[in-house]
Amino acid sequence: MKRILLATASLLGLAQVLSSCDKEYLDETPKSLYTPQTVLTDSLGFEAAMAGLQSVVREQYTHSDQQGLISIMQLGTDVAMPGQVQGVEVPYYNYNQLTAQDRGSEIFWSWAYRTINNANQIIDGAVMAPSTVRQGYKNRISAEARFFRAYAYNFLATLWGDVPLVDKPVTSPRTDFTRTPVADINAFIINDLTTAIPSMLPGNRVISGRISRGAAQQLLGEVYLRDNKPALAEQVLRDLINSNVYQLIRARYGVKSNQPGDYFSDMFIVGNQRRSQGNTELIWGIEQQLLIPGGTTSAQQRRVWVPAYYNVPGMALADSLGGRGLARLRLSNWVDYRLYNSGPDMRNSKYNLKRKFYYNDASRPATFGKPVTGLKGSDTIFYITPYTTKWNQFDPTDTFGFGTIKDLPMMRLGETYLLLAEAQFKQGKLADAATSINVLRTRAQAAQVTASQIDLNFILDERARELIGEEQRRITLVRTGTLIERATRLNGAFVTGLTQKNLLLPIPQAERDRNISANLGQNPGY
Repeated sequence: MKRILLATASLLGLAQVLSSCDKEYLDETPKSLYTPQTVLTDSLGFEAAMAGLQSVVREQYTHSDQQGLISIMQLGTDVAMPGQVQGVEVPYYNYNQLTAQDRGSEIFWSWAYRTINNANQIIDGAVMAPSTVRQGYKNRISAEARFFRAYAYNFLATLWGDVPLVDKPVTSPRTDFTRTPVADINAFIINDLTTAIPSMLPGNRVISGRISRGAAQQLLGEVYLRDNKPALAEQVLRDLINSNVYQLIRARYGVKSNQPGDYFSDMFIVGNQRRSQGNTELIWGIEQQLLIPGGTTSAQQRRVWVPAYYNVPGMALADSLGGRGLARLRLSNWVDYRLYNSGPDMRNSKYNLKRKFYYNDASRPATFGKPVTGLKGSDTIFYITPYTTKWNQFDPTDTFGFGTIKDLPMMRLGETYLLLAEAQFKQGKLADAATSINVLRTRAQAAQVTASQIDLNFILDERARELIGEEQRRITLVRTGTLIERATRLNGAFVTGLTQKNLLLPIPQAERDRNISANLGQNPGY
């Protein structure tokens, strides 16, 4: 019986209740739908349920027990190489170590199904709610939950292929899950999103932090691309852009607009990240700066992206250098030395990609103010290395800075234009694709491109220029079928054992062992 209980808990999220002692679980309530507050008979119950669902969603990229977890989405691709690794990320650049016992894939798999089960509770609850709950409200809250369910299933289908399809809440033990073909999963996702979109509010009308129609449209466009339906993707992405709800940032704004910088870097400064703070480009952001006293998160983005420069004698922790990082990864040589070789580009400015370092410890006057060059006896792979400033964060009262409290920019209009260009390219509309990309290049004050330059590799290069540090690069390269070619060609010295089987992740063996009443199967090669 114990094995049966564990099976259901692992796959569908009852573990959210059984193991809620992590630090971040104490930051706000409720943490899941299994708390007493989430009785779905009125709007207060639904709002509590949605808060629990959003809390689970946030855990996708805020897991701190395994600090290298978010590196999985970057290492072993074209954009990043290992730095001071924590451990869980190693099989994702040394693919020889990627097995069905892999901890990273197990964590992400569990996260997805906890998200799905929480969403199912809300969707089912909206159907069963009494007539005292307004129908329009039920439609909107159900639409938000459908978005999150679609988002989790898109994640699963991209990285695992065929997966169990669970469309109803599971509240009692089950050990009979089977995998549904990815074509049916895709159809399910598309139905969720097309059902949700008419009931969702535009981004200029939603409460801060909540899901808008634009987020569902962008996700739908991405799903259509993965499902090889570029014409449908183009239409939904055009609808999103033409709604004029979102506008690209093209001028300085916000809390540091009177300090040195540029308008691209302004988007990633604490106090500027939300629509309510002037970020007209944001479509969906996960709000990390919690609005309760003492609220924090233990997300590890700064530790992953910012180098451990403070280990160099003469260097001190500073706001201007991003705070205390550990460089769990570093940008690949391709990003550092070749990605921006076509001329000036704001996204490569010193405010966006930090390349030059100067000794800043005033207690060492012999070196203070001089450039950091010619280091000896130090591992410059993670001490002094170029890095994106998007995750810079510093609190002078907490210089150790375990967690990152910056918002997570999950979707913004810059990516919408890139997805649109991809949809146009796949239909042979090369001039249109160039026009879409040139919108971003104009904003970045970079040279324009022509139709003759457009191919899938150029679009993926442009995604790296625009979205480095935001985009989950592994998902993009798997979705576009380019992981092996690009990782090998552009980052081959730091990628080992990558073969065709790695285009899908292993079904966690623990899940298969617990699923004693049916055969969950396994992806080829594992």
